Amino acid sequence: MGWPGSSVREAPPHVLIVGVSTRAMAESAARAGFRVTSIDAFADLDQHPSVRALTLADYSPAAAARAARAVACDAAVYVSGFENHSGAVESLARRRALWGNRADVLRRVRDPFALARAFRRRGHPAPAVRRTPAPGEWLVKPISGGGGHGVRPYAGRAVGSAHYLQERVDGVPGSVAFAAARGRAAVLGVFRLLVGVRAFGTAGYQYCGSIMAGEEDPALAEAAGGLARAAAGEFPLSGVNGIDFVAAAGALRPVELNPRWCASMELVERASGVSVFAAHAGACRTGALPEPPFGQARAVRGAIGKAVVFARRDLRTGDTRPWLETVAGADIRDVPRPGTEIRAGRPICTVFACAPDAAACRAALVRSAEGVYARIASWEASGVGNGKRRHLPAGRG
Repeated sequence: MGWPGSSVREAPPHVLIVGVSTRAMAESAARAGFRVTSIDAFADLDQHPSVRALTLADYSPAAAARAARAVACDAAVYVSGFENHSGAVESLARRRALWGNRADVLRRVRDPFALARAFRRRGHPAPAVRRTPAPGEWLVKPISGGGGHGVRPYAGRAVGSAHYLQERVDGVPGSVAFAAARGRAAVLGVFRLLVGVRAFGTAGYQYCGSIMAGEEDPALAEAAGGLARAAAGEFPLSGVNGIDFVAAAGALRPVELNPRWCASMELVERASGVSVFAAHAGACRTGALPEPPFGQARAVRGAIGKAVVFARRDLRTGDTRPWLETVAGADIRDVPRPGTEIRAGRPICTVFACAPDAAACRAALVRSAEGVYARIASWEASGVGNGKRRHLPAGRG
């Protein structure tokens, strides 16, 4: 209670954000006016200045959930990695509000067989999934995977209980981001996915970036919205989610549902100036969904993209503090601390670019990645000093 005649403002909610890499979501929440504490694996230099950032040297979802017990907050939110660990989500939700999908919902949507059946019930041609091989071309995918890690063409060997087979579909990979509440969905953006691009240090089916372009076919955007509405109608989703699909033969083939904040979502914020975290909080707290136009519908013409740059060999970072500004004109985020050792195949940083169209945007991202690799080569040539070894997780998706 305030003094008579005084004006007392309610303090903004204090949210705890946990996951492999929290920088993007924590920044979105802080900009929306929330008080934020984060727990992640990367200790990036560029966390928002108002965020209380905590880092675990030996990160895992279970370890992050244990560390979260010591943080008093109004609500907890998880990002990548937790969707495959429903027990850690249950621990995170004890004695506090959970803004996001419940553990029982995660178990349903991360079941590839249940997911494929759900999409087919709604008229969407999900690729076939199997436990045992059959004629045709198949991909072997981990049941508890993410970001394309561990996905490989089926080569006739036994699959095992931790994997399944999904029909291989040739086409253009994409995704749709949406907010969901009470069986409804509101689309935030539709993206082209960058997968296995060698220019960013990846190969195969590994996710390495996204591009959001104003030139996209309206029919594709409507079809992507149909996937979002189908998922929200089949599962009690809450907050922001993403669906990966392959555009092939005039249809979108849904391949995976990511029931949490996705890497593409910060492109919506950069293009439109709206807060995706605010949309997430509204959906979880009151069931409110953003009114159109939102996100991509408000975006400027042209294309905006991001790419995760991965280490091509074991390396140790030099002075990364200049990356907080720019390097050769590149917009760099997820900046590692000086002296961080990064093993081959692990993420170094994220680069962003804007261009008149998707092709030019991708080319700009490639140039930015080349600038990062050039800076690393200069560090190696000058003999960077010893740093603290950190076995960083595999991705930021």
